[in-house]
Amino acid sequence: MDNNALSLTELNNNIKKAVKNAFNDSYWIVAEISEININRTGHCYIELIDKDELSEKITAKSRATIWAYTFRMIKPYFETSTGRELSAGLKIMVNVSVEFHEIYGMSLNIIDIEPTYTIGDLAKRRIEIIKKLEDEGVIGMNKELEIPVVAQKIAVISSDTAAGYGDFVNQLENNDNGYKFYYKLFPALMQGDKAEESIIKALDKIYKYEDFFDLVVIIRGGGSKSDLSCFDNYWLAYNITQFPLPVISGIGHERDDTIVDIVANVKVKTPTAAAEFLISRIESFDEYLFDLQNNFINNVNDIINEKIAELDYLKYTFSPLVKQIIQSNHNDLLLYTNKLKNSTKNFFEKKETSLKQNTTNIHYKMNNFISDKEHNISLLMKNVNNSVNKRLLNEKQKLEIFKNTVEHSDPTHILKKGYSITYKDGELIKSAKQLSNKDELTTKFYEGQARSKITELKK
Repeated sequence: MDNNALSLTELNNNIKKAVKNAFNDSYWIVAEISEININRTGHCYIELIDKDELSEKITAKSRATIWAYTFRMIKPYFETSTGRELSAGLKIMVNVSVEFHEIYGMSLNIIDIEPTYTIGDLAKRRIEIIKKLEDEGVIGMNKELEIPVVAQKIAVISSDTAAGYGDFVNQLENNDNGYKFYYKLFPALMQGDKAEESIIKALDKIYKYEDFFDLVVIIRGGGSKSDLSCFDNYWLAYNITQFPLPVISGIGHERDDTIVDIVANVKVKTPTAAAEFLISRIESFDEYLFDLQNNFINNVNDIINEKIAELDYLKYTFSPLVKQIIQSNHNDLLLYTNKLKNSTKNFFEKKETSLKQNTTNIHYKMNNFISDKEHNISLLMKNVNNSVNKRLLNEKQKLEIFKNTVEHSDPTHILKKGYSITYKDGELIKSAKQLSNKDELTTKFYEGQARSKITELKK
């Protein structure tokens, strides 16, 4: 057992002295902010990292602190100079002192900051993003999409509480021409570390209804230049270049364009300007239709007037010629009328003569025909009379024979010979089988009849 062993406190105190002796000055370093937190007392706690440029792998990490009194000076100085907030993802150049605490370990105390380095890094990163989009051949893809002449169905990406969104809606709904717009808000964060992810999610939601909407408007209501950092993001810009609908950016700034502005189909300065852009397109189309209508009416009137003039010319030009033609036709008509009268008169005279001849011939032929028919009828009458007389004689002889036959068949004639006819209840009796004992019978003779009753029947 080593009696010379140090306690942890002693060791840390020695390290603290060694660090202080070895790093007794301040140093300018370059690092990326990985995390940043500001507590209620005003102190700012940062985690700094270094990455490999190719693999993006973290090669170094350290805690850093900006004490409240220093942070109150550094923060506005940095943001005013760069137009960006101190936030995660920024590369910064800071002046630090190295400190070691017995309990909290080693940390860096940030004394000063050089904003020009960050400005250069941001500009470099911006140039790299734009070049990457150009190399991929996508930077102008959204600009190639054609905005409908009358765009009235609009998907809006904005914060639902943003004043810019209210300005946009008010401008659309209260346009002087009374044009109707359908707009749908897809809420998203419009600043901060989560803005990129939020806006991309909103684009994904709109994509599901791409067949309904005419275009997308991304708007926010002003703010500092630092608030616009999320719009210089590669993945957000890439999503816009690949989006199937035209995108209008109106994120409320007057100075440099963001990368979103560069890749958008149309860039306007403010949300109100975005609404005015949409209204002006419909106004232009309205004016085009009005001009088209006027041109059409004017052209039709010109054609009508031209045709009226042509008709007037033809009227005066052809009037004498028409009169001459009418007179000539009238003379021809008189000539043809006279010819027709003469021809008709000759025709009817010939037909009258022919008719008289035909009448005489017909009369002669009819007399001969009638004479022949009368002779034939006379002969036919004689033949008919002979046939009828002969037939009557034959029928008379037959009738006489029939009469004799009937007289011989008459029951009275039979009764006269001594026969009788027996009835029972008015029914003629032909067989003894029809009778029973005690039946009463009626017997009819040639003269008179008798009633009897059967006392004994033999069948």
